[in-house]
Amino acid sequence: MQARDYSATETLRDGREVEIRALRPEDRAGLLAAVGRTSDQSLYRRFFGFKRGFTDQEVDFYVNVDFVGHVALVAVLQEDGRPVIVGGSRYIVVQPGQAEVAFAVDDAHQGQGIGTALMRHLGAIARNAGLKELVADVLPENTAMLTIFRASGLGIRTGREPDATHVVLQLS
Repeated sequence: MQARDYSATETLRDGREVEIRALRPEDRAGLLAAVGRTSDQSLYRRFFGFKRGFTDQEVDFYVNVDFVGHVALVAVLQEDGRPVIVGGSRYIVVQPGQAEVAFAVDDAHQGQGIGTALMRHLGAIARNAGLKELVADVLPENTAMLTIFRASGLGIRTGREPDATHVVLQLS
C-alpha cells in the first residue's frame, strides 16, 4: 500500500478501535481541533516551547505533505458517531536514509496505546520507503515518548544533549 493511501485498524487498551491512516488535506479542521484539545504541557513537549496557535503557512506545512520526504499519519476514533482525530505522527527526511520523527496525542486519549500504534505504522512506512534511521529530540521529562521509542522493538541509541535526549531508531 502506498503511504498516501495507508490505512490500518488497531485495538486500543480500552477495547476501542482506532484507524491509523494517511493524513489528508481535508483533515485540516480536525487536526486543528485536536491541537485545541491538547494541553499546553503536551504541546510544549511536542514543540519544545509554548505553542497555542499556528500561522496559515505552518498549518499548510503540517497538512499538505508529499508522502515522499514528508509523511504524516493520523489516529482517528469514532466518538458520538463521528470520526475524530486524536493523534498524529510524521517523519520528514533530513538526509538520505534518515528522517526526523514526531508524535502527538491529545490529552484525553493518552495512555491508550495510540502513540505506540502510530510508531509501529510510521516505522513500517519508513522502512518500506528505504529509510535506515528515524531520529528525534525528546525533552527528558517526556517519559511517555521515550517509553514508546524504547518499546518499539527497533534498535535504539540515545544521547544526552543540554536540553534534550537525542534518539536514533534503527529501521534495518
